[in-house]
Amino acid sequence: MNNEKKYDVEEVVAEVDRERYVREFRDVATFEACCQQCPNYGKRWGCPPFDHDTLQDLMPYNKVMIIGLKITPHDSKMPMEQVYDLMHPELERMNKRLLTLEDEKNGLAFGFVGKCPYCNGATCARQQGKPCRHPDVVRPSLEAYGFNVSKTASELLGIDMVWSKDKNIPRYLTLVCGLFFNA
Repeated sequence: MNNEKKYDVEEVVAEVDRERYVREFRDVATFEACCQQCPNYGKRWGCPPFDHDTLQDLMPYNKVMIIGLKITPHDSKMPMEQVYDLMHPELERMNKRLLTLEDEKNGLAFGFVGKCPYCNGATCARQQGKPCRHPDVVRPSLEAYGFNVSKTASELLGIDMVWSKDKNIPRYLTLVCGLFFNA
């Protein structure tokens, strides 16, 4: 098996006060409306709608660490169908890192949208009215809590998000996650 990476990855980290991040980068109405267009809306435990005021989850913390990954594939003609396979090693690495940081800093981590990395393709228990199978490791994304990740990436990390214009992945992919904590 070839273990050679098929991409280059650049990591950028920024810290911002929670108050500023909530005030300048959170727009729940806009991003909830975007989430409603997704087929996962209400079907995964990491996705809205939530049964509580999500802002209250953030209030105990005074800082936010934003971590961005810019993943540049070596193959500029890679089809979109392969995007998850390309990103999976970085998603897995970052999810582990986020959980470690959450524990070390007694904070609240925010991961990534998309496929649950813990259920191995199984239907989310939420669809059967059951609790999450992995509540110790599943975290919502910043988008799920109403944050503008494109603005976050651009203004705080200096990474402009790019989108595919055809059936191939864009020239690079951007992953953004975060950790709310007390400095």
